[in-house]
Amino acid sequence: MSENKDVTAVCQRADGWWAVEVPEIPGLFTQARRLDQVADQVRDAAEMLDVRVGSVTLDPKLDAATSRMVEELFVKRDAARRAQDEASKLARTTVATLRREGLTVRDVATVTGVSPQRVSALQDA
Repeated sequence: MSENKDVTAVCQRADGWWAVEVPEIPGLFTQARRLDQVADQVRDAAEMLDVRVGSVTLDPKLDAATSRMVEELFVKRDAARRAQDEASKLARTTVATLRREGLTVRDVATVTGVSPQRVSALQDA
């Protein structure tokens, strides 16, 4: 058998299955019910062609509208993650400032709308 080859599995929906083609290995076609099964199916099919597969990158082909929706999901999820990071930093700064100004943990909790336990955790972060 050859050395491990990293490949891309191009997956298209067909009659409740994912039809899979691997361009890097001519003649390698397989199918799977679910995308999480594709890598194993590709490795099994490659073995029959005396090819050892390393990593398998999935490339599921979706219609244009669904692809745009998935892309928008990733953009929104990334924006939400960034906003959460910013909110966490601001929460720590706000707690530190209010505590320096002499507010009690309970007062800071009331002002910021979080529990006293969360104030303590932010203060220690």
